[in-house]
Amino acid sequence: MYGDQETVRKILTGLGDTWAVVGLSANRGRAAYGVAAVLQRFGKRVVPIHPKAETVHGEQGYPSLSAVPFEVDVVDVFVNSGLAGQVADEAVAAGAAAVWFQLGVIDEAAYDRTRAAGLDMVMDRCPAIEIPRLG
Repeated sequence: MYGDQETVRKILTGLGDTWAVVGLSANRGRAAYGVAAVLQRFGKRVVPIHPKAETVHGEQGYPSLSAVPFEVDVVDVFVNSGLAGQVADEAVAAGAAAVWFQLGVIDEAAYDRTRAAGLDMVMDRCPAIEIPRLG
């Protein structure tokens, strides 16, 4: 398990409310679209990160983390495991407080690098499943 319940709670409730969602597009059939909607319902500002830079859920999209002109607190990663490590490194460079790899997204080396850089991290879990459990 990558990210104990205390870390999950800290990321979801204590690190800030601006979440960059990497892989979020206007495609309603993708998991990222639904998860972003849940995050918004729980008071999070969702920032879409996708090459198309589409506006999603009323929020302006950006083609990359480095293109976002303000700070993000959490980087939620919906790309495959082979690309996720690079995104985690970009999150560290961008000054994020935490990285969250979605269900099925696993990169142990990226987890170790991100934690060593001082960020909180959860891997292979979904915030849309975890946030309602907090009560």
